[in-house]
Amino acid sequence: QLQASGGGLVQAGGSLRLSCAASGRAFSNYAMGWFRQAPGKEREFVAAISWNGGSTYYADSVKGRFTISRDNAKNTVYLQMNSLKPEDTAAYYCAARRRYTSSSYYYTGSYEYDYWGQGTQVTVSS
Repeated sequence: QLQASGGGLVQAGGSLRLSCAASGRAFSNYAMGWFRQAPGKEREFVAAISWNGGSTYYADSVKGRFTISRDNAKNTVYLQMNSLKPEDTAAYYCAARRRYTSSSYYYTGSYEYDYWGQGTQVTVSS
């Protein structure tokens, strides 16, 4: 089970940190990702991290502003969001993908993930 939290209302230029806590599975067996979905739009990739944190990848729209990280001891993945823009407004979802290798892979397609959290709303006012 994945539980996302940390969303809220923030002014443009502000920051938020999202958290996604995992339970019931060996967290280090999973690569993690963040996706978002704005009203009337398709779900889009935001950021991904390998099982050991050794590799990360970002959508161009958030590169340099967002940082994904994880703490396997706490079974939690984070998304630090800085310099927020109104176009970042969306429901943010964390996702987990079972790994089958020790390599530091990340995944950017929503179809590649096995489990999803319930979403946390981020609203950025102008």
